Amino acid sequence: MLNPRLRAWLHSMIRFRAWVRDIGISVIASFFIVTVLYQPVRVEGTSMQPELRDQDRLFIDKLFFHFEKITRGDVVVFHYPRDPEKSYIKRIIGLPGDSIFIDHGRVWINGEPLDESYVPRRYRDTRSMPEMIVPGGEYFVMGDHRSISSDSRDFGPVDRELIYGKATFIYWPADNMGVVR
Repeated sequence: MLNPRLRAWLHSMIRFRAWVRDIGISVIASFFIVTVLYQPVRVEGTSMQPELRDQDRLFIDKLFFHFEKITRGDVVVFHYPRDPEKSYIKRIIGLPGDSIFIDHGRVWINGEPLDESYVPRRYRDTRSMPEMIVPGGEYFVMGDHRSISSDSRDFGPVDRELIYGKATFIYWPADNMGVVR
């Protein structure tokens, strides 16, 4: 029969090993989630207001586009074409092969006006852009706050290879918490 002190010590060592194992599994799972599946990012700037505000914290899904197609309306994070060290977040407006033109702020895709309920009247602008065809493998992106956004109207369509995530969930601040639409 074991001494009660020895039994207590062995029991505490078993509990400690289980605790270390659980912490190790949690760290590995967190590392996997953050590096492979989801990545936390911070919004810098106001070009995606009102959906995303300056300093919002959100998660981007890094695997989404490996299994799903990029669709019009997706909010994506990409490396800025003119400086790949910087990342931008914008909404997909034009898909590869789309004909797009902008007439006094009104976006037309393939000859049809685009319904943009996510752009409030006060964030619209009156810029125009001649018709263009979005090249294969590229996407036309725009910010929701059109009057201040630097987007494909300025730097052109974004190559698919530069897009690395889809904005999915705002987790901070709490008053703006929710799914990105």
